[in-house]
Amino acid sequence: MLSINITSWLLFICFFFSTSHSSTFTITNNCAYTIWPGTLAGSGTPQLPTTGFELLSGASVRIASVPGWSGRIWARTGCKFDQSGIGSCQTGDCGGRLQCDGNGANPPASLFEITLGSGNEKDFYDVSIVDGYNLPVVVQPRGVYGSAGVCNATGCASDINMGCPKELQVVGGDGGGGGDGVVACKSACEAFGLDQYCCSGQFANPTTCTPSFYSSIFKRACPRAYSYAFDDGTSTFTCKAYDYAIIFCPTSNGAKRPDGSQPPPPSIDVGPQPPPPLIEYGSQLAPPSFEAGSQLPPPFEVGSQLEPPSLEEPNSKRAAEMVSSSNILFKPLQISILFVLALLFV
Repeated sequence: MLSINITSWLLFICFFFSTSHSSTFTITNNCAYTIWPGTLAGSGTPQLPTTGFELLSGASVRIASVPGWSGRIWARTGCKFDQSGIGSCQTGDCGGRLQCDGNGANPPASLFEITLGSGNEKDFYDVSIVDGYNLPVVVQPRGVYGSAGVCNATGCASDINMGCPKELQVVGGDGGGGGDGVVACKSACEAFGLDQYCCSGQFANPTTCTPSFYSSIFKRACPRAYSYAFDDGTSTFTCKAYDYAIIFCPTSNGAKRPDGSQPPPPSIDVGPQPPPPLIEYGSQLAPPSFEAGSQLPPPFEVGSQLEPPSLEEPNSKRAAEMVSSSNILFKPLQISILFVLALLFV
């Protein structure tokens, strides 16, 4: 009985601590203007609770994911949408809608890419400017757990738009997403469509597709970001974190809106309502509560039916035994005295 209860308790503990954890993505707009983040899930994984939204300068949004989720997160600039969510963006547009709903970013766009590990498997993540660049972005893992150790930040903090070669420039009407009217910087593949820049055709392998003049410009500006298709060695990172902080325009500290007003409070929760969804959303196998397993007594209580006898019980028994023994000793003595007295009076 004891071994069965202890085994059940250990199985309960193992199940509790082995339950998969889902990560969250905290997206912060540190730019001096509004952006419109978009999300796209990879094949075989569900879309996040939101696939597109407006994010004012200085504001942050936390989005819950599910274990094993993979996909991309990016920011759109220069967007205009009507009340039904239909419109367009100067950069990063995803089908002309506020909610991307399975549509990816039109290049050029700076992309955060991640595949979350299931169970104890690590997450793989990177920032890619292979398809071009529109905004500086840095990603920092937070709340590392398990044996993941120290996790590295990655991204592209430099404003490539400021030094983008003219043949790669995307110029906007108001320059709202970059300097000097340049709102994005194309990749050489997007600009010229040649196999040697796109790593396609006879260049579809790391031996023949090597860094180009243009990808080297990106790499010098952003050493940790993907600059071309086979830039894995210095651009892919692993971790196991509860949250990934995604910061657009990371060096623009204390940014204000274009009209000079203060930004709104810095945290908005995105997810199904009610209740507040961020912690519980997407946990298909929620860890059992301690109450659910309370039918299994803790190990130190196992065998409590065999309680040690109290101190009063053995003492009372001992006293009774001593009284009984004294009676047995006194009876022969009494008989002997009576026998002697009888002889004296005869």
